Amino acid sequence: MLKGSTLCCENPACSQVYPVVRGIPVLINEQKSIFRFSDYQQDDRTRVEPGVDKLAKYLPTLNRNLASEANYKKLGALLKKRSSRPRVLVIGGKILGSGIQFLYEIPQLDIVEMDVDPSLYVKIIADAHDIPFLAETFDGVVVQAVLEHVCDPYRCVDEIHRVLLPKGIVYAETPFMQQVHEGPYDFTRFTHLGHRRLFRKYKEIESGIACGPGMALAWAYRYFLLSFATGKMRRDILSVFSRFTGFMWKYWDNFLAKKAGAYDCASGFFFFGEKSDEVLSDRDLITQYRGATRRSGYLSSGMDH
Repeated sequence: MLKGSTLCCENPACSQVYPVVRGIPVLINEQKSIFRFSDYQQDDRTRVEPGVDKLAKYLPTLNRNLASEANYKKLGALLKKRSSRPRVLVIGGKILGSGIQFLYEIPQLDIVEMDVDPSLYVKIIADAHDIPFLAETFDGVVVQAVLEHVCDPYRCVDEIHRVLLPKGIVYAETPFMQQVHEGPYDFTRFTHLGHRRLFRKYKEIESGIACGPGMALAWAYRYFLLSFATGKMRRDILSVFSRFTGFMWKYWDNFLAKKAGAYDCASGFFFFGEKSDEVLSDRDLITQYRGATRRSGYLSSGMDH
């Protein structure tokens, strides 16, 4: 349920009316968001959408998600056990994320897509820092490849916690070793433990590597080449070249993602969690380290220098 179909806040005295873009309500809290109603009224967008490369579908890709398909199938099964008509909020639903099509194949799910940009899929334009729904509204929340693009991911995750029903489920994927890919709207990266701490108010169901070190190497190679150019034409040529000459690195992830060392250099991680009233302590957090890098410092043996 929305906080208010015409109001910008929970205060009944507020009479702010939301604008509508392409038939989509713009439920932005202007007092707290970096976006403004005028952004949508002037150009129907908050920011310039990355150009669509017409040749992209014919080129090899540097991306490879190892976990999303299996995880979305698992998420769908968990949600169906919760309710006869589970409600799911997809944050960053402008495009269909890797593997999410499996959720859309489940007819029982009531899915609401939310993004700061309008698109064919988006039902509500809103900022994840202030989700415009009442507390305990959703059985599940999906936030895939979004939290690196928000100014305050901790606040967004707290908002997700607020709108989830008791023991509701969150599924997140967030990058670790990835270069800037949304210009000024790209802020944060997380290690596996950093990602777990972000979701410290959730009971972990499962977490792990979504995209491995092979993909991280392919991205680093592409951006190394791109650093030689600033003009669009040259960068496009280098980008195409990097795809043809670097795509093979991602296939190493079939092998590498099973190694402990991959947790120290993976491209991205996933987290399955259940809403909880308990908070994971930092003492308990560090016991969950899965990588292969030894500590250095006065408490270490001094052998890892």
